[in-house]
Amino acid sequence: MLRVRCLRGGSREAKAAHLIGAMLGRAVTGWVQRAFQSTSVAAAAQPRHAAEHVTEAEQQECPVCSYNEWDRLEEVIVGRAENAHVPAFTVEVKANTYEKYWPFYQKYGGQSFPAEHLKKAVAEIEEMCNILRHEGVNVRRPEPIDWSLEYKTPDFTSSGMYAAMPRDILLVVGNEIIEAPMAWRARFFEYRAYRPLIKEYFRNGAKWTTAPKPTMADELYDQDYPIRTVEDRHKLAAEGKFVTTEHEPCFDAADFIRAGRDLFVQRSQVTNYMGIEWMRRHLAPDYKVHIISFKDPNPMHIDATFNIIGPGLVLSNPDRPCRQIDMFKKAGWTIVKPPTPLIPDDHPLWMSSKWLSMNVLMLSEKRVMVDANESTIQKMFENLGIKTIKVNIRHANSLGGGFHCWTTDVRRRGTLESYFH
Repeated sequence: MLRVRCLRGGSREAKAAHLIGAMLGRAVTGWVQRAFQSTSVAAAAQPRHAAEHVTEAEQQECPVCSYNEWDRLEEVIVGRAENAHVPAFTVEVKANTYEKYWPFYQKYGGQSFPAEHLKKAVAEIEEMCNILRHEGVNVRRPEPIDWSLEYKTPDFTSSGMYAAMPRDILLVVGNEIIEAPMAWRARFFEYRAYRPLIKEYFRNGAKWTTAPKPTMADELYDQDYPIRTVEDRHKLAAEGKFVTTEHEPCFDAADFIRAGRDLFVQRSQVTNYMGIEWMRRHLAPDYKVHIISFKDPNPMHIDATFNIIGPGLVLSNPDRPCRQIDMFKKAGWTIVKPPTPLIPDDHPLWMSSKWLSMNVLMLSEKRVMVDANESTIQKMFENLGIKTIKVNIRHANSLGGGFHCWTTDVRRRGTLESYFH
């Protein structure tokens, strides 16, 4: 087992916020502007921190250690499809789904996903776990929970959703597990499925942080958020208008992606600037959090848009170009545009887009878990010198995620380094 003590580093170069003033009051504009920063210049000027040397005995003390998305994977949490429920069709859910699926939510909201489809998804994820074990990875699972139970807080009433996507709720930075607060009411108590695992990791030496839990009161959501055409959504996202407000911090862990001392994050329908600022302060001064944005009409979770697969190597969605891509090019990164997904139009993707084809899980720098049906992206990886581990989770995709979403890496064998400077 690995233990490498977490060192943290930050960057404070400011850049004008992208039309934030239109959405925030004067009281919060200052810190949002400081948070919304490009760091290409600052990162170049920032002195590099040497990775801390630790002994093998120290490494064996803690089971949690992961600094990036590509070091050799040793332990992973894989989500569960069992008893998954469709969230109620509330304003925050409607803002994150496409119009073609609204009748599905109106019919099934608050109920189980279609039984036969769910049964196939469960079987696919079990086989995925078997393949991971065959590849030498220790697989852990969240607890089965009855997500149909209704719960009530002083601010809202809801029922649960699932524990299918650990990437959404858990972020590992070094030897620290950070529980994200989430932004959907249907996911308010999702953390309960992971608590037995997290307590075990904590008892064995890991750090454990829970971000401030939002009340999820009505004020967190723009109740009049205009949800119309894709063109309208493009305009709203470009103007920095989202269904979540700045009433209180909120974020999903899947809006962050890691590259050693640098983490990249997007402001999305589920992650607001207050949530990003909380993370920036929490990880400072030894980690830097960079806000990046995309031409995306419905931003929610970064890893099917911008998926870092190696040191200075990133898959960048050609349909959702990164507005700050030049700062990665200047840092010497290689930008790879994945091919158009092959998934047929009639396959239901109730909670995601076809671009789950690029939502891959790196088992090491030279091994990747990839969709068995996506032959063109398999060829792309082979051309990059990366061996493909082909797995079919097509029915599981319908629940909202690819391999990266369905997992949270707990331990990767590597050290803390800088890759963006």
